[in-house]
Amino acid sequence: MDFNNLITTINDALWAYLLIGVLVGCGLWFTWRTRFVQFRMVGEMIRLLADSAVDTAGGAGSGRKHISSFQAFAVSVATRVGTGNLAGVASAIAVGGPGAVFWMWVIALVGSATAFVESTLAQLFKQKHKDSFIGGPAYYIQRGLHQRWMAVLFAVLITCQFGLSNNSIQANTICGAMNEAFGWSPFWVGVILTVTALFIVFGGIQRIAHVSSVLVPVMAIGYVVLAVVIVAMNIGQIPHVLRIILLDAFGIEQVAGGGLGATIMYGVKRGLFSNEAGEGSAPNVAATAAVSHPVKQGLIQALGVFTDTLLVCSCTAFIILISGLYSIPELNGIALTQSALQNEIGALGPIFVAIAIFLFAFSSIIGNYYYGEANIRFITSNTRVMTIYRICSAGVMVMFGAMASFELVWNIVDFFMACLTACNLVAIVLLGRYAFRLLDDYRQQKRQGIKEPVFHRDQFPELEKDLDCWE
Repeated sequence: MDFNNLITTINDALWAYLLIGVLVGCGLWFTWRTRFVQFRMVGEMIRLLADSAVDTAGGAGSGRKHISSFQAFAVSVATRVGTGNLAGVASAIAVGGPGAVFWMWVIALVGSATAFVESTLAQLFKQKHKDSFIGGPAYYIQRGLHQRWMAVLFAVLITCQFGLSNNSIQANTICGAMNEAFGWSPFWVGVILTVTALFIVFGGIQRIAHVSSVLVPVMAIGYVVLAVVIVAMNIGQIPHVLRIILLDAFGIEQVAGGGLGATIMYGVKRGLFSNEAGEGSAPNVAATAAVSHPVKQGLIQALGVFTDTLLVCSCTAFIILISGLYSIPELNGIALTQSALQNEIGALGPIFVAIAIFLFAFSSIIGNYYYGEANIRFITSNTRVMTIYRICSAGVMVMFGAMASFELVWNIVDFFMACLTACNLVAIVLLGRYAFRLLDDYRQQKRQGIKEPVFHRDQFPELEKDLDCWE
């Protein structure tokens, strides 16, 4: 058995027997304990995001060079909206069948509550940094659970997953799209990506936040507009598309997949890869925002899950299913998405996808890099280690992804994603009570007519020494 087959077997065992049930179970638990926060507070989520986009000065601690709530949202969406939405959705449909789309929706709906909890905790336990706040699961594990070994384990896992292996996925997808559309050599595309990514990551989180806040709205709106136009042009097929999704989701009618197990597994895996709810990645950026109450950023990050899966992923899925090309065995990943678009809008389809995936995936590369940086800083402050990491993340792994096979890079990511998610879920289940108390406090202040609730650390006297970012 070669390495690729071995890691495939391990991944299937991890996902089939552990993570699918745990992910959905945790999402349902958090949904219940927060009293369906992801549905009841959508209006507040949109208000907070709109307000923070206008007022980029942030909340607590003005006068420092803090990241605004909107910029933190943009960076996290940059890592969500990317390869998972185009290549990941196509891969899920090609292997798991149309029903995989339904399970992507499920994991997004319940997972948004998980995203709220983990990002609220990241805000609560964040630390001051020289030009911004810093935080994430490694920080709330150490400060909330006081388990240094577990915090270091998470920091290592997320660095391997996002800072290293995930960047290889982005580069692999960009190179595949460029080769399909223009016939460009993966080697030279990889060289260009590497040089550009290195330039940006050596500029720090301020440059990352600026680039992401410009790229994300443009690329997301452009892609969604095109998808809506295509769906509108084929509106008569939508009932049929929804029918095959629902029938295939429960094994009633297998159109293109390998049974109900494969349908659920690939729907959940690619859904998690896309929206990252519970994986522990988005909290690293959520912690950098300057807000007056931890719940604010938790709500905004929960909205990011909806934006990613229910909007962008659904657009890709409808385009592919309308085309009918998902049953062709030779088509998978980004090639399937490009072929589906070509079927609808002609020769411009592959070119549009190539440009879109470049913007999507490149913004993911720089966002992924930051996740690793925040966690490397948690382990050590050695500048030489950070320099080596930057070269490996934006250089070595980007080039590796450009040259490696589609199957190998996805298998590596699936393995680290399973380990990382399991570690984070244990932590947020144990610490979830703090997020529930914060949400109750936020809701109580809103009921009292306070438009912008404020959190003070004396509300948690048992944690006061661990909450030095809050007054």
